[in-house]
Amino acid sequence: MFLWGTATAAYQIEGAAGEDGRAPSIWDTFSHEPGRTRDGHTGDVACDHYHRWPEDVALMSELGVDAYRFSISWPRVQPAGTGAVNPKGLDFYERLVDGLLAAGIAPVPTLFHWDLPQAAQERGGWLNRDTAHHFAEYAALVAERLADRVPMWITLNEPFVHMAFGHAMGIHAPGQALMLDALPVAHHQLLGHGLAVAALRAAGAGQVLITNNCTPVRPASDSDEDVAAAEAYDILHNRLFNDPVLLATYPDLSPYGDLTLDFVRDGDLATIAAPLDGLGVNYYNPTRIAAPTEAGGLPFTDAGITGHPTTAFGWPVVPDGLRELLTGLRDRYGQALPPVYVTENGCSQTDVPGPDGTIDDQARIAFLDEHIQAVMRAQREGVDVRGYFVWSLLDNFEWAEGYHQRFGLVHVDFETLRRTPKASYAWLKSFLAAR
Repeated sequence: MFLWGTATAAYQIEGAAGEDGRAPSIWDTFSHEPGRTRDGHTGDVACDHYHRWPEDVALMSELGVDAYRFSISWPRVQPAGTGAVNPKGLDFYERLVDGLLAAGIAPVPTLFHWDLPQAAQERGGWLNRDTAHHFAEYAALVAERLADRVPMWITLNEPFVHMAFGHAMGIHAPGQALMLDALPVAHHQLLGHGLAVAALRAAGAGQVLITNNCTPVRPASDSDEDVAAAEAYDILHNRLFNDPVLLATYPDLSPYGDLTLDFVRDGDLATIAAPLDGLGVNYYNPTRIAAPTEAGGLPFTDAGITGHPTTAFGWPVVPDGLRELLTGLRDRYGQALPPVYVTENGCSQTDVPGPDGTIDDQARIAFLDEHIQAVMRAQREGVDVRGYFVWSLLDNFEWAEGYHQRFGLVHVDFETLRRTPKASYAWLKSFLAAR
């Protein structure tokens, strides 16, 4: 069965930041620090999904999707990041799961979508190896309550982005600018993933995946320097997170100098490479890489993709890049690649309601149509793709961009919280009904 779904994340939609025992996450702390997010926006209220989830499930039911990928807020379930459980937090997710099942929609929870409990950050966060073990403890608590009703689990969302934006460059929470000293964050996230896989299996969980952000990497020219730079970037963005999970090894990191991975212990890679039921892939655009213009820094520079339309975010729209990515994963990993699910794909557009209140987002319709066709082409070329999730169900809090980037099939008025399905929602509904 091919799964058609939509996706969201807890901090981006739930709101209710201080209700029913939820403790602050690193995103609560970060977004309340002046200058961290555009116009000082926070996720305090977001889409108020915590209170309005029945309305949102009804929207999905009307849309006709098979599955809903959402994330569970660690600080809502386990406020300190270890130890005591918050029963009201687990109760909320149980209500959501039961509501989805009643609507005929498969719940697909992600256990970590960047909202680490602030208390865990104060113990060192993902730089601290203990966080990996605490993550597995949290996974076990959630699975103990929900494993009998949840058919598919995702451990982590985009560990590359969380490492790079949150710990290397400092533009996401927790706002650390460590550059290559952020590499332990990559390893400890992956170790947490592997330990969580074991905890989920022990609790009787069904299918288990990880979701990685992947990009096809293209050299800016055929020069040896640009080709080497592209290979270096591919190692950092893609292979650093896929190779350990699928091959139980780290790629050659020598383009980054003489790195000592002294945070990797005996047995870690075997834990990380626990067998999976699928690989989640989030795709937004390819990356074009050139040799660095200055010595002494990173061994690449982003040369930008040109000659394509762009989203409101300025990201290039390259639908065939998704086919290129999927076939590239198949070619690289062969039999080691499990079934693939496109767990996020979508675009930000400038969605302004017309005089009659409707949102005619034709550019998003074209985007989704072309990317779905790219998935179908990859299938015809022999890639075992088993699902496609649109990002996102709702306009939401777009991290450092606040409420300025709208990805939703459903428009949200952030003053009134009114939901208005866009033209793309109607298009997808018709598409799914026809299938």
